[in-house]
Amino acid sequence: MKIILLGPAWPYRGGIADFSDRLAKEYKSQGCEVEVVTFTLQYPKFLFPGKTQYNDKPAPADWPTRRMMNSINPLSWLRTGLYLRRQKADIIVNAFWLPFMAPCMGTILRLAKRKGTRRIGLLHNLIPHEHRIGDKLFARYFIKSNDAFISLSKSVLDDISTFDSKKPRGFCPHPLYDHYGQSTTKTEARKTLGLDHDGCYALFFGFIRGYKGLDLLLEAIGDERLKELNVKLLVAGEFYDDPKPYTEQIERLGIGDRVTLRSDFIADNEVGQYFCACDIVTQPYKSATQSGVTQIAFHFERPMLVTDVGGLAEIVHNGEMGYVVKPEAKQIADALVDYYSNSREETFTAAVREEKKKYSWDKLVETIDKLRAE
Repeated sequence: MKIILLGPAWPYRGGIADFSDRLAKEYKSQGCEVEVVTFTLQYPKFLFPGKTQYNDKPAPADWPTRRMMNSINPLSWLRTGLYLRRQKADIIVNAFWLPFMAPCMGTILRLAKRKGTRRIGLLHNLIPHEHRIGDKLFARYFIKSNDAFISLSKSVLDDISTFDSKKPRGFCPHPLYDHYGQSTTKTEARKTLGLDHDGCYALFFGFIRGYKGLDLLLEAIGDERLKELNVKLLVAGEFYDDPKPYTEQIERLGIGDRVTLRSDFIADNEVGQYFCACDIVTQPYKSATQSGVTQIAFHFERPMLVTDVGGLAEIVHNGEMGYVVKPEAKQIADALVDYYSNSREETFTAAVREEKKKYSWDKLVETIDKLRAE
């Protein structure tokens, strides 16, 4: 088959770009002809809260990556849509995560429509965490430009029904992010990162925005019980919010000696060190769909604490491989106290090691292929 992946990819950084490149690798391994079509401009500068949108990795060598789309230039939409139509692909898998991209992506997909090409929307998110005027209008425009959909969480699958009740759709859990290298020992990872060898470390990983609940986690870390257990917090990720409220909260709670902030973008070759250095990965989100952080944790076989929002609770079995709690500081603290005071790491890690077998990239490709035939 000929497959075109449309959306964020190299040279852009971030979880969705990584997802596109990893999916391209899977298709290539199965003998498909693969091409990736991505942006010349993804976000205008004034809309991007981070330091840079780009990574410094070399271009993938095993498939072509064509930079054509400009999210705010309709002429590029016309060129890209007509180009895709001429390619006569079997499937155009197009990533969607933000209504802002709907005019660009939806127009391109309308222009690319042809008999024999199946346009399948791969939904990382449909209704954004931070709501804006026009979100539903734009999402509907995108939904109408596809022939079928695949969702990475059941909550997003349910969201599709708000806009369409007839088109084929499928669900496949987010596969493992297994491209960050192999595990190392906790001792080696902590030495590399300059952390205390004997401390207890919970990890918060990824860019920092209000909906991700770092403030709840900091409040939990201030719990006296966790202070007595010498539980520390390792925060690894770039601030997409003003850092001042967080640093002021750390000072107010008196936990500065137990919080390590590594607030730069974490390069791919460093990601594994952070996961291997911690005892448990925390995702105290106030809203969510699914998260690539969970799938990195599975890859490195780390127990998890997640909140019961969106699709996070779908794949973390409470009390077996981690915890599912309400997005409240007290419940987060209670779970961490249970984890450390009852020495649950070994048991939970064994459960994670078994559960991770379910999350393979070939299952995602299989689900997409079924949608092609419907």
